[in-house]
Amino acid sequence: MGSKGLIVQKYGGSSVANVERIRNVARRIASYRKKGYDLVVVVSALGDTTDELIDLAHAINPDPSPREMDMLMATGEQASSALLTMALHRLGIKAVALTGPQSGIYTDGDYTRAKIVNIIPKRIHQEIARGNVVIVAGFQGLSPEGDIATLGRGGSDLTAVALAHALKADLCEIFTDVDGIFTADPRIVKSARKLDVITYDEMLELASLGAQVMQARSIEVAKKFSVPLIVRSSLNNKPGTLITEEVEGMEGAVVRGVSLDKSQAKVTISGVPDRPGIAASIFKEISKAGINVDVIVQNVSSEGKTDISFTVNKADLRKTLEVLEKVRRKIKADKVTADEDICRVSIVGVGMRNHPGVAATMFEVLAKNKINIEMISTSEISISCIVKARYGAKAVNALHSAFGLGKKRKKSA
Repeated sequence: MGSKGLIVQKYGGSSVANVERIRNVARRIASYRKKGYDLVVVVSALGDTTDELIDLAHAINPDPSPREMDMLMATGEQASSALLTMALHRLGIKAVALTGPQSGIYTDGDYTRAKIVNIIPKRIHQEIARGNVVIVAGFQGLSPEGDIATLGRGGSDLTAVALAHALKADLCEIFTDVDGIFTADPRIVKSARKLDVITYDEMLELASLGAQVMQARSIEVAKKFSVPLIVRSSLNNKPGTLITEEVEGMEGAVVRGVSLDKSQAKVTISGVPDRPGIAASIFKEISKAGINVDVIVQNVSSEGKTDISFTVNKADLRKTLEVLEKVRRKIKADKVTADEDICRVSIVGVGMRNHPGVAATMFEVLAKNKINIEMISTSEISISCIVKARYGAKAVNALHSAFGLGKKRKKSA
């Protein structure tokens, strides 16, 4: 271990998108090394490589095998790790590139969205002891069958947080192309404000509800093991946002952020016989197919029949419709329909626990802007509304303004 301790860093695809950005990351790593830190660096695939590989796979075969998809997808991060290591060598920094399996990351066998079951970082410790910066290909591990398995969208965040816990790192820094966590997506809301501190719970809700800065599963792990996290830009030296446990004073801000999720689709099974156990049988089949369901609404029964609507990720829509069609025939429901022209708008804040009237304000703001709410979902610290996709940006801006999120507060929460 270096004199100053061990830091795990993660650099996203935008941070290593081209030769100059890879060199920029190498210079940043070199500066940490010169200060005496040991470093384990997790990298994502270059720029849009992941999307390009997905498109290429589907051009070859519209329904590719999940195992082969993982074989293909893992190559993006492996390329990044090797290139960044080469850039460090050019600067005279000792470094070695490792795949997820070489790093001792073991997963279950659920290809394309595997879960980490164990990390045995023996090789990483050996390389650190040799004086190397260890560059780990993110988003991947070794399945029980000895194959590469990937961790799902944003999986490099999970790799970094899990490694930070396994290595007992002093800090985990997530580098991206934005300055930290904002009150809303600054590309949608011009007055969005960077937060200095946010709780694990708030960040988990924002990530789960569409904010794309960090993968939700990585925040779950960080919260579970109290991994100290900072999200900051790889393009400047600004301090970023600290993600931590709830601290005194955080309940002062009722709403901390607004998010927009365009990845959802609404599915409706109409004319469902209204009798006990039917809803359970529908969602049991959905669950068996490995599909996550979000907002659920069941209409009031009419003439012994009802409609059940719910949202799923658009990536799971085709599979959902296949499963539901089989269920429809079995339970003798009328029809199955889908609507991809929706989005989810959410407000999040731990302060909402103790402040009544937040939901009413949200609904009033949407009503004033003539935005119809199709579905509603709530948790202790969030409220989500499903609205037509074309109203998403308008809704986010209106809510951001209504809750005063763009105003500079005298005291940082």
